[in-house]
Amino acid sequence: MSSARAIGLLLGVAADVVLGDPRRWHPVAGFGTVAQRVERTLYRDHHVPGVAYTAALAGSAVALGVAVERAGMRRPWVRVLGTATATWVVLGGRSLAAEGAMIGRHLDAGAVEAARERIPHLCGRDPSTLDSPAMARATVESVAENTSDAVVAPLFWGAVAGVPGLLGYRAINTMDAMVGHRSPRYRRFGWASARLDDLANLLPARLAAALTVVGAPVVGGDRKGAWTAWQRDAAAHPSPNAGRVEAAFAGALEVRLGGRTVYPYGVEDRPVLGTGRMPDAGHVTRAVELSRVVGALTAVVAATVALFTGRNKR
Repeated sequence: MSSARAIGLLLGVAADVVLGDPRRWHPVAGFGTVAQRVERTLYRDHHVPGVAYTAALAGSAVALGVAVERAGMRRPWVRVLGTATATWVVLGGRSLAAEGAMIGRHLDAGAVEAARERIPHLCGRDPSTLDSPAMARATVESVAENTSDAVVAPLFWGAVAGVPGLLGYRAINTMDAMVGHRSPRYRRFGWASARLDDLANLLPARLAAALTVVGAPVVGGDRKGAWTAWQRDAAAHPSPNAGRVEAAFAGALEVRLGGRTVYPYGVEDRPVLGTGRMPDAGHVTRAVELSRVVGALTAVVAATVALFTGRNKR
């Protein structure tokens, strides 16, 4: 069982690297459509309907994962295939790297408008307010945060909880992206989704920061700077998780992140992370490379954890 999970995770990582996201009928997009319908049915400007929304959707995803695992209980090849497919579906490493690299190329070529058109594919900021340095900063921050959310966290939960962990985490993270922000509409209704996402990312975000420290030299980064920025600056970030990996990336790349951040629903003044200069197109490219390194390290850690935890259950 432990080897099947580990092999399935590695095969899913390989599928994401080679194939990227499914081009049509993406299950995560399908989940988003279902979530929108459930929201229309349950929405009230109150915490309780939001709790019901979160519990129903997250519970359904976990239940589906349990069914997949049970189907492979006596057939290891089914367990491997189920784990690999779920891993491929929930990972977003290749898509993240492709979007980040594309923005980096546009910024390097001075194609500001082309870069501005791609920003919404990576983060929820208002691109009309961003100049070239601000887009570089937004991209580095988003690559860092999404390395944790779209790569490290799914593999972490896949290693410790198998297919239910993979599907359950992706459901939680998708709900947070849809309703977990601080807009007037979702401040109460989205509270449960946001808090559950915070909890689900508590350990993975710190693992992502630690692996950023470890992997920094591979891209010519500053390992000591990554550790120092993580320990010194992360706690001031409004997110209990995103600030960890963003600070580690800032220190590793020797740049300064944070500051005024404009979202469609309002403006947030983020704390400064790191002590270097403002990032540019070159830093965006290096952030993408660092994201890939962290993803590769996570795959090794996840497979090892899957093997170790499985043996301990025998």
